Amino acid sequence: MMMCGQLANADIISTVEFNHTGELLATGDKGGRVVIFQREPESKSEPFSQGEYNVYSTFQSHEPEFDYLKSLEIEEKINKIRWLPQQNAAQFLLSTNDKTIKLWKVSERDKRPEGYNLKDEEGRIKDISTVTSLQVPVLMPMDLMVEVSPRRVFANAHTYHVNSISVNSDYMTYMSADDLRINLWHLDITDRSFNIVDIKPVNMEDLTEVITAAEFHPHHCNLFVYSSSKGTLRLCDMREAALCDKHSKLFEEPEDPSARSFFSEIISSVSDVKFSHSGRYLLTRDYLTAKVWDLNMESKPLETYQVHDYLRSKLCSLYENDCIFDKFECAWNGSDSVIMTGAYNNFFRMFDRNTKRDVTLEASRESSKPRAVLKPRRVCAAGGKRRKDDISVDSLDFTKKILHTAWHPNENIIAIAATNNLYIFQDKLNSEMH
Repeated sequence: MMMCGQLANADIISTVEFNHTGELLATGDKGGRVVIFQREPESKSEPFSQGEYNVYSTFQSHEPEFDYLKSLEIEEKINKIRWLPQQNAAQFLLSTNDKTIKLWKVSERDKRPEGYNLKDEEGRIKDISTVTSLQVPVLMPMDLMVEVSPRRVFANAHTYHVNSISVNSDYMTYMSADDLRINLWHLDITDRSFNIVDIKPVNMEDLTEVITAAEFHPHHCNLFVYSSSKGTLRLCDMREAALCDKHSKLFEEPEDPSARSFFSEIISSVSDVKFSHSGRYLLTRDYLTAKVWDLNMESKPLETYQVHDYLRSKLCSLYENDCIFDKFECAWNGSDSVIMTGAYNNFFRMFDRNTKRDVTLEASRESSKPRAVLKPRRVCAAGGKRRKDDISVDSLDFTKKILHTAWHPNENIIAIAATNNLYIFQDKLNSEMH
């Protein structure tokens, strides 16, 4: 378990992502930087050190830009990072800000060539007349160096802000989604992309919804899903048509007329959607709930989990301070049996789908000591009975919010971004739930 960061707006973490093995963990921040952490191998002298993540590489991914045609400043903030499955010794990742997606190569170098015939030790070209004999250059060991280099820049394809990128299971293509369009890219081609979804109306006054997130199916390269601000999910099949404006399946929960209020549409907006590892289920997050959908049942969610139902009476003040527009992400564990999502007061929630038990945990400095055990927390609604150690809903800190979380693909290791701190919890985390 570990933390990093200082209090500056540029240091606020904006995305967290494990690679496909879980050995590397990348974070992006509002300052346009990407920090990669590497998991330490287990040592015999320190058996508890295995699983600790230490900084592997840091690089500046995006810089602030200015669109002179529209007189708009383009933030450097990293919106999303996605790793490509490892094909060789190097690692590749995609990072995006509001407009531009970049493909980065991360590689290691621990040898350097020496003994050139036409260059001296400093790399200067020798006078050929002084070369009297030929030698075979050799590779000499050197201190390990991690090199990060930009391989591709995918630009000028999005009029609106990019909110999602997703690598396809064919590992050759990926998609990027903004508020109104989704584009399909080939990883080797930067100067063109194919528009596969376009929900922009002819007259922008007729606009009723925007795209909030999009993701490819983990196994079927022709299927993808995108969510909307109206709380709907659309599953699309690229085999049916080049432009997937007509969805194959529409997942939508009918609204309860008795529960309708001024805030209904805002809180039903889906902020994140994730396929399960099996590809059978979808996990979505809206403002108050997390839902699991079965791909074979469009009429209603299979499971609905209340993340912080005690906020239902506070929606008015949350609207006034803009918190109601916060976009919380969600994550599956490796076996699709537990889901995780963030909340306020640096709390995060876990729901066990099998036992139906849930737990609220806190990412805080107190719990950041090595091998400290996380204590379950409980929030009591206004006017409710308070037990010892309960937290009143009125004393929650809404500036401390956990929007970004990630779960190791195979193990019980989670990464929690709490403003400018990164917390990594591992192993016995789910003992409260199993």
